[in-house]
Amino acid sequence: MSERIAVEAAAPYEVVVGSGVIGELTDVVGTDVRRVAVIHSVAVRERALGVRSVLGRDQLEVHLVEVPDGERAKSADVLEYCWRVLGESGFTRSDVVVGLGGGSTTDLAGFVAATWLRGVRFVNLPTTVLGMVDAAVGGKTGINTASGKNLVGAFHEPAAVLCDLDVLQTLPRPELRSGLAEVVKCGFIADANILELIENAGAQSVLDPTSPILAELVTKGIAVKARTVAEDLKETGGAEGGIGREALNYGHTLGHAIEREEAYGIRHGEAISVGMVFVAELAHRHDLIDADLLQRHRDVLASLSLPTTWAGAFSPLLAAMRMDKKTRGDQLRFVVLEDLGVPRILAGPEEQVLRDCFAALAGGLR
Repeated sequence: MSERIAVEAAAPYEVVVGSGVIGELTDVVGTDVRRVAVIHSVAVRERALGVRSVLGRDQLEVHLVEVPDGERAKSADVLEYCWRVLGESGFTRSDVVVGLGGGSTTDLAGFVAATWLRGVRFVNLPTTVLGMVDAAVGGKTGINTASGKNLVGAFHEPAAVLCDLDVLQTLPRPELRSGLAEVVKCGFIADANILELIENAGAQSVLDPTSPILAELVTKGIAVKARTVAEDLKETGGAEGGIGREALNYGHTLGHAIEREEAYGIRHGEAISVGMVFVAELAHRHDLIDADLLQRHRDVLASLSLPTTWAGAFSPLLAAMRMDKKTRGDQLRFVVLEDLGVPRILAGPEEQVLRDCFAALAGGLR
């Protein structure tokens, strides 16, 4: 069985979630295509060969473009390499890019598609929980620079996203756990049923890649993302002055700074987990949420063995946060909660308050 989630954006498409949905790839690619470039990470090399077999009909050229694992793929050098392969292969506007891998790979593949010939079609085949719930859906594409994460990119919606849950059975447990941080995020900003499902089911069921609980959590997380981006594709603000797509950055301002400080040696979900506890502490100190909701952040994340503290120094993180995409001029802006499922922007908090929040988070380190 599969579930189809419509993303009603400017160019509507479907996210298909279920077992064996990779079989739909040929139909999604279409019949008027001559070349397909499958941009894939090293970790899914064998799966890329399987994708080539699925697409292996007569007269269709399938080019496998292997890129580094993780955030190392999101660089200008790797982007240029992908462009070179497309150029040497004679890639035209009627051809298709497929992104196969985790969130970093789909970010890169989408940006390759957005920039080649000013935009060609692409399809995402995410192979991680993080990729399925977050990166592969919504049309945000991009690469990193020395100044920060995702500072260069474009909005370019996929033609389809196929989330084949079978691939999660081969996913390392730390990667599975990391991706669930984005699911938890969706619970706090939009769908409290996600939190209740995790709390009631327990970590053993949630972290079982064959569990219907995990399948339900992934589907619910995707549904939150789909609704949010349909309302506010380009992050310009939601209906009636609401926060819109910026809500999806809950925990990401500090989280991205930690990733950069760790030279991307920490998993994205782990950094975002710490970032969510930080902004919960920030909201509590501004009397927006109560102590129970603050503690619920720690409890839900800790139940999945996700980190809720970080022992590094704060000053480098503060400098990195000033490069965050939500910053306006010199004013830092954070996505916080004013109640469960009610996100808002907190602009310009005092630096000492930020340091105090971090001290509480990091056990007294500044």
